Amino acid sequence: MHNTRPDTAQVIVLPPLVYGAACVMGLLLHLVLPLNVLPTTLARGIGVVCVLVSLPLALATLRALSRAHTPVDPMKPTTVLVTDGPFRSSRNPIYVALTLLYLGVAFLVNAVWILLLVVPVLLVIRYGVIAREEAYLTRKFGDAYRQYTAQVRRWL
Repeated sequence: MHNTRPDTAQVIVLPPLVYGAACVMGLLLHLVLPLNVLPTTLARGIGVVCVLVSLPLALATLRALSRAHTPVDPMKPTTVLVTDGPFRSSRNPIYVALTLLYLGVAFLVNAVWILLLVVPVLLVIRYGVIAREEAYLTRKFGDAYRQYTAQVRRWL
């Protein structure tokens, strides 16, 4: 009997859509009932730092995947286990970068609703995306992936 499972992680949704949808919902809630997180100057300062940290991390992650000739799109087959660059410190650096960018927007807009929605976002990413990717990578790369997970944290 051969394996009929597709050679993908079969994530439930593309991660940028999760972050984007939650951000839009938070912005709409903020328009209806504006609630600030912090005093504006402090919130914006935190937002700028989050964005400025997220962008180089995202670019370094995309560069590492590109150098390895494996797609960033979780709907496509992974061709190689990438463990260099940002993947030395996090198994999911692109999700760390997206979360930092999301938090940066929340603080730049100073919207408590966007900030509160990070909780369901992270739950969807953790269980609907990362769990499926981890199962897929374990099936595909076996002991090499298990050894990598023993050495590198999921997030930070």
